[in-house]
Amino acid sequence: MISRILPPLVSGTLFGAGLTLGGMTDPARVRGFLDLFGAWDPTLAFVMGGAVIVMAIAWRFVPRMAHPLFAEKFALPTRTDLTPRLVGGSALFGIGWGIAGLCPGPGVAALVIEPFSAAIFVVAMLAGMGLVRLVEGAG
Repeated sequence: MISRILPPLVSGTLFGAGLTLGGMTDPARVRGFLDLFGAWDPTLAFVMGGAVIVMAIAWRFVPRMAHPLFAEKFALPTRTDLTPRLVGGSALFGIGWGIAGLCPGPGVAALVIEPFSAAIFVVAMLAGMGLVRLVEGAG
């Protein structure tokens, strides 16, 4: 049981710590980064660049591995086409990120730092996810 819980717990904790140390849980800082035509704050570009470098290295190893260290198989996306649903969802994600200054990962990590304001975001996010499931289930 502990061997199933420990890897995602450690990974999630490291991810949240990285987001927090990098400033991704500070909505004002994120909005400053997204404000390209105003008071642009480019510092988060280094955080994102560091993440891209780490993942670029990791992606070099994935094809050589039979399976992940703590799972039976990889769960990699197989679709490569752009659909209206993907484009619309991406646009909604970006608009929400720009308005709130948080996206899902930093929003959950911010629960440790700013529980009240982060909880408003997380509850709204979960309500939106539930609404989408409800609408898709109805259609």
